[in-house]
This record gives sequence, structure tokens and C-alpha cells, in this order.
Amino acid sequence: MAFRQALQLAACGLAGGSAAVLFSAVAVGKPRGGGDADARATEPPTWTGASRPGPGVWDSNWDRREPLSLVNLKKRNVESGEEELASRLDHYKAKATRHIFLIRHSQYHVDGSLEKDRTLTPLGREQAELTGLRLASLGLKFNKIVHSSMTRAVETTDIISKHLPGVSRVSTDLLREGAPIEPDPPVSHWKPEAVYYEDGARIEAAFRNYIHRADAKQEEDSYEIFICHANVIRYIVCRALQFPPEGWLRLSLNNGSITHLVIRPNGRVALRTLGDTGFMPPDKITRS
Repeated sequence: MAFRQALQLAACGLAGGSAAVLFSAVAVGKPRGGGDADARATEPPTWTGASRPGPGVWDSNWDRREPLSLVNLKKRNVESGEEELASRLDHYKAKATRHIFLIRHSQYHVDGSLEKDRTLTPLGREQAELTGLRLASLGLKFNKIVHSSMTRAVETTDIISKHLPGVSRVSTDLLREGAPIEPDPPVSHWKPEAVYYEDGARIEAAFRNYIHRADAKQEEDSYEIFICHANVIRYIVCRALQFPPEGWLRLSLNNGSITHLVIRPNGRVALRTLGDTGFMPPDKITRS
């Protein structure tokens, strides 16, 4: 119940420190113990709420928007039967495709003592310009830009937005950088469990809030940009493709890179590009 309430608040646009505190009440990571690696691999992550499907089995209701799951079959009229059911299902069916462009922020000053001091480097600003030019060259009618509220993401958005005039932008704390779930294989220098406990719930809430098939009322395909961070993007990709989310750290993303996810009306997801920086000269490419 607490998790559902937290997600409802996230969907209403809750942001800031209070969101982090609220989401910290929900555990996302899994405890680790010695000698139980095989048993741990068969356990579903706690955010699923149910057993994970077998290997290679696609969960068609992964975003809880499968039409049949939205219809109360108990209220079905036995006289009208299948015709009524088909009409009700059609009411909930998505019609449009969502194109999700996940942009990692550009290179920044990692030695800043405070988050507000971790601004983009001169090279980072060049990278953002190149990313903005690349997005503009695609000739797409972008619907919106949603960006992390962290300084490096805000500055990256400022530069990219200049190349996409008229595209609205929204800031959110849900997309701030963090540790989404304890990685597997484990990393000795990584975070304590408490960090995953808090960050993981928030990043999972971001996934559920932003990554899903189109609303049934959406008539045209949409093209949406999300400017955030490597950990967040890697976790979202794993979740969207229904790959084990614990494997997020096995992926690598360059600064200013473009990752393109496609969500079809039937809920199927495709990865068009992952961390593309082919539009940048080799001497402009960095990962930190």
C-alpha cells in the first residue's frame, strides 16, 4: 500500500527532498549473503510484486496498461457478451507509438564539493551542442523535454533546448542520479544497501511514471526527450526490455549520448540505439 501511495504522488508531480524521503520507505534492492548466489539469481526483484516470468517470456502487462487488465470482468453484461467486452477493451487500447530519447548529460566538473558546483566543462558544453544539433537534424516534432533537476542535467538541457525552439521542458527530481539496484556481479567499491533502499524506489518510480505505452486518448505518435544520468538510463533500459535490472552496470554510456526506446501500442518495446555518440568527433567523446 505504501508503494502504491508513493507512486500516485510521483504521478502527480511530487519532487524534491520530500519525495526522496517518501520513496525511501520502499526497498528495491535485494540483500546479499555469502554462498547463496544461485538461490538469489532465481528470486524476482522486490519491485515486481510477483514472480518473474521464465527466461524469454515477455510480460505483456509490464506497464499495467494491457486493456484486459483494465476491464472489470465481474461487471460484464451476460446478455451483450463478447460484443460489449470488445467495445470496452477498445476503449482502453493505445493507438499511438511513443519514442523515448534518453540523453545522458555532458561532461562535468566531478570535483565540485557541492552538487551546484558540478557544472559542465568547456568540452561538456561542446558535447551538448553536438547532441542538440543531432536531435534537431532528425526532423522530428518533439513533444517535450523532461530533465533531471541536477545541475549538469539542467545545463545540458539549456544548451540542447536552443536547438529545439518551442519544445516545452519540465524539471523533475525523480530522474536525479542514484544507485537503482545492487548490481550483479557485485562491485566491491559500490554503495551500501541503504543507498539502494532510497534511490532504488525513486528511480523505479521514475520508470513507472514515464516509461509505458501511450494513453488511449493519444492519437498521434509522440517523440519525448529525457535528459538525465547514466545509472538512471541504464536501469530504465533493462526494465523496459525486461532484462534482469541487476545487470544495469554492465552497460556503458558516453556523455551526451542518445538512447532511443520505442514503445508500441501493444506494449512491445524495442531499443533502436543505445548510447549513440557517432555524431561526435572522436576527440569529443568521454564517459566521465
